[in-house]
Amino acid sequence: MPLPPHFLADRLSAIKPSPTMAITALAAELKASGRDVIGLAAGEPDFDTPDHVKAAANAAIARGETKYTAADGTPALKKAVAAKYKRENGLDYAPEQVTIACGGKHIIYNAMMATLNPGDEVVIPAPYWVSYPDIVLLCGATPVAVAAGLEQGFKITPAQLEAAITPKTKWLILNSPSNPTGAAYSRAELKALAAVLMRHPQVWILSDDIYEHLVYDNFEFTTIAQVEPALYERTLTMNGVSKAYAMTGWRIGYAAGPKDLIKAMGTIQSQSTSNPCSISQAASVEALNGTQDFLPEWREAFRARRDRVVAMLNDAPGIRCPKPEGAFYVYPDVSGLIGKTTRDGKTLSDDTMVATWLLESEGVAVVQGAAFGLSPCFRISYATSMSVLEDACTRIQRACKTLS
Repeated sequence: MPLPPHFLADRLSAIKPSPTMAITALAAELKASGRDVIGLAAGEPDFDTPDHVKAAANAAIARGETKYTAADGTPALKKAVAAKYKRENGLDYAPEQVTIACGGKHIIYNAMMATLNPGDEVVIPAPYWVSYPDIVLLCGATPVAVAAGLEQGFKITPAQLEAAITPKTKWLILNSPSNPTGAAYSRAELKALAAVLMRHPQVWILSDDIYEHLVYDNFEFTTIAQVEPALYERTLTMNGVSKAYAMTGWRIGYAAGPKDLIKAMGTIQSQSTSNPCSISQAASVEALNGTQDFLPEWREAFRARRDRVVAMLNDAPGIRCPKPEGAFYVYPDVSGLIGKTTRDGKTLSDDTMVATWLLESEGVAVVQGAAFGLSPCFRISYATSMSVLEDACTRIQRACKTLS
């Protein structure tokens, strides 16, 4: 039975389903039907959750820690998060300045829902993670995309930030290393952006550090409240266990910031999801407090994959692929493919068509740059085995050589 007219909320018309999840689902569907498909759309480590973290979860179950917790996280996990920020980032937070949510996306949703009103603006560097603008729109506010192309390393400049800020600007969302590009801001680059923000005291900063531990080639990760302590009181520094600890399905994100903001976010969460999974929280305590000795091995594996994928994509006619500083994505420019004709006579008019063509012709699922706010490009996740990546890149090379 169809829904009655005007039954769905008007706010739904402003947003769209996650394009990355849609591509992943389509690739899985084609694979289930018998097609030989390589899915490179999902931003999910292929490593298993470390054994000591799984053991902590099992121990929590055995202890009967299966009841409700405080709505915005257990004292133990808040204490572990505060210790992590002090140990790794030189940032001092009391437990009441920490909030725990059902994944990093939930942190962003809570922060925006707790602070945004119609007419507010949020500056978002593009390319951006697909959910940032839609969460802002869902809150009735306006996302302001600032384009940062390949020629500037996919990073916005201080001049661009200055030009984007208006009296209506309430937040800047800064993601470093970035999804979808892997680009990461150096300490000097963050300091220059911070100088702009110091002139605009109404602008708060959401620093999305989810890929903090996945940086390569001796790149030094820093976060903006660490680089400019004067911004500490208006920065929400967020992270999670999903990427660094291969815990995507455990759904734990966390953040630290000013006490009143954290309290407001907790209020939102108390009337939506209530607490994150108690067992996932116990596992996350171990992830943050326990041994980190697996991380160098994982980083080296990701670095080797990155280097191989970048080299192979740059050997594909019409593709230019920069080498990113972090995360596990590459974001090649495909402007050299636009306007070319496929073997079946179709002209590639944009990066959405390029992604569709790669999936249909070679069974390689990538995500079009249009989904991330900067075209013509596509995103590849190299969080899969080297052999799969080499097969995928060989197929992309083969496809590009057939264009005329």
